[in-house]
Amino acid sequence: MTEIPEHLRKRAEAARAKAQAEEGGDTPSAKAPAGDAPASDAPAVDEKIPGHLLDRGTPASDLPAPPTGGPAVPVGGSGPDGHNQRLLTVVKSGSIQDTKATPQDKVHVWPHLLLAEFLAALAVTAFLLLFSIVVNAPLLELADFNKTPNPSKAPWYFLGLQELLTMFHPMVAGVTIPGIGLFLLILAPYIDKNPSKRPEDRKFAISLMSVHLMFWAVLVMIGSFFRGPGFNFVFPWNSGVFFEL
Repeated sequence: MTEIPEHLRKRAEAARAKAQAEEGGDTPSAKAPAGDAPASDAPAVDEKIPGHLLDRGTPASDLPAPPTGGPAVPVGGSGPDGHNQRLLTVVKSGSIQDTKATPQDKVHVWPHLLLAEFLAALAVTAFLLLFSIVVNAPLLELADFNKTPNPSKAPWYFLGLQELLTMFHPMVAGVTIPGIGLFLLILAPYIDKNPSKRPEDRKFAISLMSVHLMFWAVLVMIGSFFRGPGFNFVFPWNSGVFFEL
């Protein structure tokens, strides 16, 4: 550790002398050497600074030796090689702010999420446009009201509902059962709040979605391949496949 400059020692001595004079009017025990700067040239001392902190500015050579004859020990503590450490300023605890940033796993909807969704929508739209130009849609011939096809099936994405209509009342098949399924899917994020992305940690969510997909997929496959004339149940390997896109 480097030696404390002489002008700092003088200022510390003048500040300590002024502080002792204000407290009791006594003359400090250690005088500044000849040629030192007067006390009036020293900067103003904060009255709130404790005296033991001001004593740290006293050189180790000017302190009285202990009764055992050992080296002089400063009142406020000493640094390496016996050098004192002078208090430059007192920083209040409230003036130091915590600058540590807490990590967050959230992002703003705009522009992060909406921008990605907008670009994905543009890509899907461009793909469908090019696909529709290259590939012709598998449309049937014009409808003839004098000839009704048998079986008369809805598009494949509605065959699940048409299959439910063969089993339940239209109110139950068209409103109650689909409504319960959608309601369970809406409640799923609020029931399972596990933030993990590992499949083994999301058993409830994966099970619910698997049951939903399998239930609907089974109904669609039955309506597509196992319903023949009159929408009766048939086996495709015996009566053929009555399914058209």
